[in-house]
Amino acid sequence: FFHGLDAEEGLIGSLAKMSTRERIKTIRKMPETMKKKREIRNEVLKELTKRSRHSGTQLSSCTQCLQGIAVSFRRSGNTLSEYFHQLWMWHKALKIIGAVFGTSVLSYFIFLKWLLYFNAFSFLINFSFITIPQLLAAEPNKLPFTGLELLTGAGYFQQTVLYYGFYTNATIRKIKNGPFYNMQLAYIFTVGIYFVICFLILLFSMANSFRRNFLNPLADSGKASKLLCTWDFNITNEKAVKLQQKNLITQMKEDLAEVNREVLDFSLKERVARIAIHLLCWFASLGTAVAACAGVYFLSINNLELFMKGRRSDLEDQAAMLVLPVVASLLNTFMPFFYSWLGHMERFQSPGQQIFVTVARNIILKISIVGILCYYWLNVVAASESQCWETLVGQDIYRLVVVDFILCLLGSFFGEFLRRIIGTTVCVSLGRPEFDIARSVLDLIYAQTLTWIGILFSPLLPGIQMIAFFIVFYVKKVSLMRNCQPPHKVWKTAQMTTSFKFLLFFPSFLGVLCVIGVTVWRSKPSEGCGPFRGLPSMFAAVSEWVKILENYAAAKWVVWIYHNLITSTLFFFILSAIALIITYIYCQIIIGRKTMTKLLRKQI
Repeated sequence: FFHGLDAEEGLIGSLAKMSTRERIKTIRKMPETMKKKREIRNEVLKELTKRSRHSGTQLSSCTQCLQGIAVSFRRSGNTLSEYFHQLWMWHKALKIIGAVFGTSVLSYFIFLKWLLYFNAFSFLINFSFITIPQLLAAEPNKLPFTGLELLTGAGYFQQTVLYYGFYTNATIRKIKNGPFYNMQLAYIFTVGIYFVICFLILLFSMANSFRRNFLNPLADSGKASKLLCTWDFNITNEKAVKLQQKNLITQMKEDLAEVNREVLDFSLKERVARIAIHLLCWFASLGTAVAACAGVYFLSINNLELFMKGRRSDLEDQAAMLVLPVVASLLNTFMPFFYSWLGHMERFQSPGQQIFVTVARNIILKISIVGILCYYWLNVVAASESQCWETLVGQDIYRLVVVDFILCLLGSFFGEFLRRIIGTTVCVSLGRPEFDIARSVLDLIYAQTLTWIGILFSPLLPGIQMIAFFIVFYVKKVSLMRNCQPPHKVWKTAQMTTSFKFLLFFPSFLGVLCVIGVTVWRSKPSEGCGPFRGLPSMFAAVSEWVKILENYAAAKWVVWIYHNLITSTLFFFILSAIALIITYIYCQIIIGRKTMTKLLRKQI
């Protein structure tokens, strides 16, 4: 007992001799609880006070006040840093999901959280530089609000800042002879710079995730170090301790399942049979995707013809507006169930292989439907007799986003809740369902793709998608906890998040850039609405602005960038070549890593 007291007094004495910075670092590194660390810190402060009094050092009242303020700020900072991670969005929820269901399911919710932040950033940019200036010059909306606009996006919303057609092409000036705001340049530069920032964020995020999950040599380190060296000794709460134990157990199961995974050796007959089943399943998936795209295209053509023929009742108009988004969303909702069934029929050796193949089939379906819709919007709707085809496109995308969100919520109820009722009461052998990672991730990528396309035609669409993702997180979390069971086959999925971001980048983001590029450079804007009315193309606003800048010597660098980079085909060719080289290197490293893993397993 006395030996312990002497050791503690010696520790306090040694800490009192250190500088403030060194003392804080030393106390932080101690393997003690937060309560014990605070007690040690308070004892050190008391010891310092005694020494200062004993030496007779009398500080001025001003110095004492400054020191008191500094200590208060330091204590407040320490307290805030302790609770920072707890206050971080969904921190506790993500910990619980990872502990109960493993990193495979957790990767979906991390990806959803990342997309929500992405849309929040997009909404702030568009609202600050496009919407707020327009609101200053906007006239009051005289259309009545009925409530159906929340579902159809038409009616009252047509004369609001939600759509492209409401924005003016004039310069906004609130003070006579004062500074003005060019809405044309603000609109195109805000959208353009936003996509450049998105491009850089996606590349940086993919590179960072790729480095952690594929190139980090510590990723394949011994499992003993994870078991013995990763416990957080600051945790004292009983629930937090049990959660940490469950999380660590789940991680160890995933690591062991990855190491002990058997590589089956099939006979020639079995290999031929498996290849035939794979080819048949791929033929079925591609055939259904082609049929779905053809159905969506012909339905959209007929729907536009009925819409342009003449005025009908309001109820018929509302129903006609919802036909296309409902059919497209139903295809995107129910076809993945068919693809999941094909994946079970193929009997892959690991859950990871099944998920990646299912994701590939789903991405082909969803991107094909989006591609058909983009062709319909840019070639059929843009050439129609509508007064403002951009607003019609924005309304179509708004309805697709809203209907997809509603079906996502209904899918959680009918697909998981009813499945759980059937598996626990009617047919007990089925049991609870497992969380469908592939279908859920592709739903997020599809929704984000629609949002990116719609930014040009509906600048506030990211705000709507942000609210939708926020609600989807809690609905999916509750459904997961109450209806689903952990995966039967525990497996490690450190590379899943990287793959999700890569799919978001290609083909989703790069495809959107192609659509936006064709719209800005090739499509003719409407004559009676929008900030680019009367121009041969949206990009013509930039060309006219550059012609004005040629008269100013200080703006020569802007003119050089325009002529040598923006309008240069060689520049974009080099960018495309760099993107292809990065993709090739990415694939080669993945293939090389898998080969090395197989060799290590054989040696083990």
